[in-house]
Amino acid sequence: MNFKTIFKSLKNKDMRKRILAVVGLLIGYRILAHVPVPLGDTATFREAVDNLVKSTDLGGFINLISGGGLTSMSIILVGLSPYITASIVMQVLTKGIPQLEELSKDGEVGRRKINQWTRILTVPLAIIQSIAYIYILTKEVLSIGTTNTVSLTASGWVLGVTCMTAGSMLLMWVGELMTEQGIGNGTSTIILCSIIANFPNTFAALVQGLMDTSDGTLSMFGWFNLPVNPTYFWIILAIIAGLIVVLYLLVKINEAQRIVTINYAKRVHGNSAYGGVKSIMPIKLISAGVIPVIFAVSFLSIPSFIGQLIQRNDASSEIGQMLVKLFSAPNASNYNAAVGLTWESYVYPAAYFLLVILFTYIYTSIVFNTQDYAENIQKQGGFIEGVRPGKETEKYLSKIMNRLNLFGSISLGIIALTPYIVDFISIQTLGTPLGLSISGTSLLIVVTVAIENLRSINSRALMVTYDDYK
Repeated sequence: MNFKTIFKSLKNKDMRKRILAVVGLLIGYRILAHVPVPLGDTATFREAVDNLVKSTDLGGFINLISGGGLTSMSIILVGLSPYITASIVMQVLTKGIPQLEELSKDGEVGRRKINQWTRILTVPLAIIQSIAYIYILTKEVLSIGTTNTVSLTASGWVLGVTCMTAGSMLLMWVGELMTEQGIGNGTSTIILCSIIANFPNTFAALVQGLMDTSDGTLSMFGWFNLPVNPTYFWIILAIIAGLIVVLYLLVKINEAQRIVTINYAKRVHGNSAYGGVKSIMPIKLISAGVIPVIFAVSFLSIPSFIGQLIQRNDASSEIGQMLVKLFSAPNASNYNAAVGLTWESYVYPAAYFLLVILFTYIYTSIVFNTQDYAENIQKQGGFIEGVRPGKETEKYLSKIMNRLNLFGSISLGIIALTPYIVDFISIQTLGTPLGLSISGTSLLIVVTVAIENLRSINSRALMVTYDDYK
């Protein structure tokens, strides 16, 4: 990454215009995150939302990637999840339906058609998710025992669903406008901004705990006392040190790749010779990105949600109680040292870890089809040294991917479990969870998107400063 070139490119008017356009769109997005949905009493719904975020892992994750849109009950509450889901569905269908696969190989025209169908599929998904959110929130309002009642009329439902759907589509459009500026993927940039928007609250909570001197002050070698909480002081130092180590490892894991050398046979056509060169095919350690983590969180939320519905109909149902107990994210009651850890405390983290590994293998097989790669290499007259073209090349690439997936999926699973590990340690030492929004998954998204955006900016900077190197 050449930062000197990037700073030099800022002298270019077009470069400044593109960057300012993205910044302006991000500011507009943050304004939308505070426009509430007209759903009755806002304070009552926010109380229900706070309870939902604290009690369920899915609620916290949705609030994270929506930039606080869930806790503020904004019109972008649904966020980009319908568009992301539609994109994943279209990717799966492209691999499963021959007609779509042929269309995807037709170049820019085919990609535009698939993108248009993705946008169309986003609309019904946004409507379904909007209905689900409103239903869950109304049930949550009734379950928290508030004195306010919620009775949405048909027009109230239509208004709420329309606002949420429109907010989701508006956010998709903003993301595409950002992508058109050519300095990064707009959808990823919005998610990055959403995660960063939660950081100030986390830092404020840590500073508040640090300034609480009710348990005493920090003695510096007996010379003087600092007016800070000694326990929080050492915890914050440990968090900073751990954050640096985790960021370093995340960058290494994100950038790790296996290089496969492709040889092209020399061909003679008349008086000219073609080929006889080598090229490389980089295969990333984690080709699936953070998609397996999103799938795992969504999948694990289903049993807990079913259990909550069963309990609302029959509070004494043992099946409902067991589903909620086993498939709810660990919290202070699970990790409380006085109560003691039971085997149920390990079910959710273990299932989460295994599902991340499973979905990593499944999604990688979709985005990296070894059969297609082997066929393309053979069609271009290439071969891997020591490996015969065709089936043997496919087997060789599959073997490499399985080995990479083994280490990559385990690494991704450990990264996903970091917030639970941190909460476990903090509860055992402080008696209360830190409630950090800076989880391993969040950091992975931040690192991945930041690196990709820097690469896009660097490429654009090289284009606008090309004449300076002549």
